[in-house]
Amino acid sequence: MRKRTKIVATLGPASDDPETLGKMIDAGLDVARINFSHGDQSQHRRRAETLRSAAMSRGKNVGLMGDLQGPKIRIRRFRNGSVVLSDGDAFFLDSTLGQEDGDRDGVGVALETLHDDVSSGDVLLLNDGMIELRVERVDGTRIHTTVINGGILSDFKGINRKGGGLSADALTDVDRDNIRLAAELDMDFLAVSFVRSGADVAEARRLFQAAGGSGLIVAKIERAEAIEDIESIIDAADIVMVARGDLGVEMGYAELPGIQKKLIHMTRAKNKIVITATQMMESMIQNPIPTRAEVSDVANAVIDGTDAVMLSGETAVGVYPVEAITAMSSVCLGAEKFPHPSGRMSHRTDDEFERVDEAIAMAVMYTANHMDVRAIIALTESGSTALWMSRVRSDIPIYALTPYAATSRRVAIYRGVYPVQFDIKETDRDSLYANIFETLLSKDLVEVDDLVIFTKGDLKGISGSTNAMKILEVKASE
Repeated sequence: MRKRTKIVATLGPASDDPETLGKMIDAGLDVARINFSHGDQSQHRRRAETLRSAAMSRGKNVGLMGDLQGPKIRIRRFRNGSVVLSDGDAFFLDSTLGQEDGDRDGVGVALETLHDDVSSGDVLLLNDGMIELRVERVDGTRIHTTVINGGILSDFKGINRKGGGLSADALTDVDRDNIRLAAELDMDFLAVSFVRSGADVAEARRLFQAAGGSGLIVAKIERAEAIEDIESIIDAADIVMVARGDLGVEMGYAELPGIQKKLIHMTRAKNKIVITATQMMESMIQNPIPTRAEVSDVANAVIDGTDAVMLSGETAVGVYPVEAITAMSSVCLGAEKFPHPSGRMSHRTDDEFERVDEAIAMAVMYTANHMDVRAIIALTESGSTALWMSRVRSDIPIYALTPYAATSRRVAIYRGVYPVQFDIKETDRDSLYANIFETLLSKDLVEVDDLVIFTKGDLKGISGSTNAMKILEVKASE
């Protein structure tokens, strides 16, 4: 069996060794993520080159994602590295305080307008919500607070306001530099952090395309404001990432499971891709096996229909990067054995389709789910037909045959879709079918006499929109 749910894994010091990275690909890595929040551009270039080389040596199509840092709002530094805050203590935040002048009484903050965003009674959450401060009053740039939940507070920890509402722009100058780098490295996916609206996503796409980028845009849902404008964000993006770290801090951990399920459902219903991320197998940073709770977390996301699950520190800085991917792949396979309660074909059964290729895709999936079909074969230029097919629940593999390496890497993140490099050498029907069967048989993807459903554009194989489907029986070359 091949897992249908895809795995995104973050590159870092733990995976810099080419041999380790190769083993990660063998274990089930589909898309590699470079987190622009850590490292410099020379490191990013080196990791991209290592990834592409390792994938090529294995004949695999592995996507590459650049993840922008975004306006992560952080405190500045303490004179002694950290302070201990106790419940009831007074503590201030001030954007005009020196970079390294923090002490037991207060600390500087990187957002110059923070004092305009808060008022008496607001709750500020620091260090991923581990420390809570209640705002008492605001004097100029100085925010006076009382510690509600204390603890150790160290340099550069993040700040959120409970319920959201901090006004930092989605793209910083550093992000703009990294967008240009992502275009230069021909990255397949660009993830935009802390989006608030569809306009933020559109601006990132404009800058990426202006720099020569052609990859898909990922909207990371991390702010409470994003939930309020989620329809426009999904419409503007190609992919939605449920980034549960800051989102959980702002919305509250009790709300998070329901929000995750809603986002997965809404994104798939709009024919977009969805990734579930953050702390999925966090314990494997230090341990060779996941906890039972982590197994359930990954499995539930898979059962809900997520296209991909993501590893962060587990593969970037963890002791067991290969084992983390192996474990996640195993959990995905286990969860995919359980049929979805909605049945074989409930997706968009009442819709009217505006595009011919979209209608063909839905007809293919209805047919495939009601026949003994071994595989679906889609000749595609852009991958759009395979995307529409993958929105329908099915355990039937979809092979996206394309001559374009960029398309192969993009569809690598679609649930249940497997890219196959295929150059059309013959345009007449019988020769085309023979070449396709030869390619699939050589890769052990089908067997002789299997039934498959084939889709293509008219006249010239893959040129133009897909407008035809055919049920074929696999034949061996004569």
